[in-house]
Amino acid sequence: MSTVVLPENFKPLLWSYDISKIDLEKDKNRIIVNVINYGDLSHWRWLLKTYSIEEVKKTILSLPSSEFRPQVLKLISLLLDIPQNAYDTYRITNRGRKIVSATA
Repeated sequence: MSTVVLPENFKPLLWSYDISKIDLEKDKNRIIVNVINYGDLSHWRWLLKTYSIEEVKKTILSLPSSEFRPQVLKLISLLLDIPQNAYDTYRITNRGRKIVSATA
């Protein structure tokens, strides 16, 4: 998957990154979060062609809700069939293991 290059119209979504150096697998969380927060319909279409809907949902559910703008939380709940109370609202990690979670 990482041989695919981000389209030029992603520059405004990932303004602090050199999009030619973004790895689609290593930077998946950042890509998904920024598309959901700032993308338009063309960005969403690209996202769902590049990553499976299950992969996008799994990524969303693994991140704290604070990663997302409040108005998009309702949108992703409706579009991706994710209950609003399913978001991981607080996360502390120790060597990659989840220790505390509001959803646990």
